Amino acid sequence: MTVLAAVRTGPLARINPVAKLGASLIIAAVLLLSIDWVSALVALVAELVLLCFARLPLRTLWLRTLPVLIAAPLTGLTTLLYGRTSGTVYWHWLFVEISDGSIALAIATALRVLAIGLPAVLLFLTIDPTDLADGLAQVLHLPARFVLGGLAGLRLVGLFIDDWRALSLARRARGVADRGRIRRLLGQAFALFVLSIRRGSKLATAMEARGFGTEHRRTWARPSAFAGRDWVVLALGAAVGVLAVAVSLYTGDWNFVVRS
Repeated sequence: MTVLAAVRTGPLARINPVAKLGASLIIAAVLLLSIDWVSALVALVAELVLLCFARLPLRTLWLRTLPVLIAAPLTGLTTLLYGRTSGTVYWHWLFVEISDGSIALAIATALRVLAIGLPAVLLFLTIDPTDLADGLAQVLHLPARFVLGGLAGLRLVGLFIDDWRALSLARRARGVADRGRIRRLLGQAFALFVLSIRRGSKLATAMEARGFGTEHRRTWARPSAFAGRDWVVLALGAAVGVLAVAVSLYTGDWNFVVRS
């Protein structure tokens, strides 16, 4: 909890969540237009340079980005074995075929997963859910019912771990968790699903009773302003995308995903 509080009080914490969301979406949209390793590598290097100014704890960076660091090589490996075949074929067995085309595509895919996933994870790491809801409703003017419903559901996600632990202890105390791990996992997951539906229904009823479902325009306790530094973050996201595309076009590696 202390680490999370420290992360959300750094330089990125003062940026409007809408700006962080917009910057990550701009980078992702640009990188999805092409499948080449040059644009992904340029974007990834630029992101790592900007990351040096974020002053985030190294341990937190490692733990939060670990899923992306694991997913990227696994995605590259799958593409290497089953990707598009072209050029020289180095190994063939049943449906597996490694060639020049699959190697290049695997490298591009792995780099692209890193370039898209890292900024999204790191930017959302510094976002408080309430601040995000305020920004979506006040800056983007999304419907208040949709925003508040999403915020309430997001707040309940943290209770899943506590519920799962309580269900495990309860089943162990009753002697039904000693054997049959797969069967126990399925039964416990179904119990958690039922518990989540009941809790969500009670929360929806409570929110309706307190006027959260009204059609009238509501006020907000904390104003969400879009300042100059937020535009700078959007500009940096756009600059990363433009730089990646420019270098890829200059080297001739740009490979647009949609062709006529």
